[in-house]
Amino acid sequence: MAVTAQMVKELREKTGAGMMDCKKALVETDGNLEAAIDFLREKGLSSAAKKADRIAAEGTTFIQVEGNKAVLLEMNAETDFVSKNESFQQLVQTVASHLLATEPASVEEALASTVEEGITVENLISNAVAKIGEKITLRRFVIETKTDADAFGPYLHMGGRIGVLTVLEGSTDEQAAKDVAMHIAALNPAYISRDEVSADEVERERKILTEQALNEGKPENIVAKMVEGRLGKYFEEVCVLDQSFVKNPDQKVKVFVESTGGKLVSFTRYAVGEGIEKREDNFAEEVMSQVKGN
Repeated sequence: MAVTAQMVKELREKTGAGMMDCKKALVETDGNLEAAIDFLREKGLSSAAKKADRIAAEGTTFIQVEGNKAVLLEMNAETDFVSKNESFQQLVQTVASHLLATEPASVEEALASTVEEGITVENLISNAVAKIGEKITLRRFVIETKTDADAFGPYLHMGGRIGVLTVLEGSTDEQAAKDVAMHIAALNPAYISRDEVSADEVERERKILTEQALNEGKPENIVAKMVEGRLGKYFEEVCVLDQSFVKNPDQKVKVFVESTGGKLVSFTRYAVGEGIEKREDNFAEEVMSQVKGN
């Protein structure tokens, strides 16, 4: 029987095993779903199934630089304890090296890529899940490149709870690039400069500020001037170059960057678990469940 993508998808959903493992199991069992499930269980590859619906909102960010290429990734686990596990850390480093070597375009492409013969990144993660006992996911990554005339600024805060990677173009001052990354870790700007803020977003903010000023009872003839002044404050909140530099509040980040002779051309900031809705577990119920053997 020909193995279809739908069959692989169904088996994967039922077992939590890797895509290539599911395909192999279906081939070995001539497309028999139940036999394929048994095949994976016998091989110890479906142990991740019970963990598939758990929430992995802990973990770490990690940065690896190799010459003129660098990768920033976020790998998630269920608990902070596991994120400090040596096996988990080794997995993160292995995946980072592989990403730099292969430069996949997406997480899906990365998971399907082969690390060594017959072993994909997805297999590596599934094997780690079986060994460590928690759900583990490669959530996201970014790969940056530069020239010899540029500088990377890698910075990990609180052991990887926040990771920032910056690129300074036209400057080889790595410490300056790292200082900017530290600033971004602290203040979490959304853009490099106000030029990146869309006209629609600026107009929406202007409208909100206008309504606020009018509600404060300000005369209409000075509202417009007030709004433009407050827009400047808004840009200081969302644009890194407009912000006061954390290492020298009397200086704007733009001035600091210009003093290096370079230009900040990109930055990526990951905070572990941001945007993931963490489940609130009832500890008492969890303990009772374990006592009762559930």
